Amino acid sequence: MNSTASPIAGKVNNVFVHVSDLKKSAAWYSRLLGLPFDERDVESPVYNVPVTSKVGLTLDDHTFDSGFSLQPSDHVLFNFYAEDVDEAYRFIRENDIPIAREIERIGDFCYFNFRDPDGNVLMICNN
Repeated sequence: MNSTASPIAGKVNNVFVHVSDLKKSAAWYSRLLGLPFDERDVESPVYNVPVTSKVGLTLDDHTFDSGFSLQPSDHVLFNFYAEDVDEAYRFIRENDIPIAREIERIGDFCYFNFRDPDGNVLMICNN
């Protein structure tokens, strides 16, 4: 395939997660990632989780979209990185977060899947 000039950058800028309860989800994602959280900073329709990566994470409750119907994903939406997947797994279990797929190990690579408060499947992997 030949490369062509494009006005679109070759990077993912932001990931959107559709949620039913913005404040609850903002608190949950903040706790999951060990980020400071103040409920007063949450203003519908979106909350930008203050992640430290180059890709942003936005929670969207669709306040202004009356026709929107939340359909949680049974497929992994995206993954979070953890150097120690076993430690991350223990953290998820200790916080009573539902596991969707137990730890899989493929050589040096390992991952597991879990569910957010709306039932969306997310992943944690070590690379």
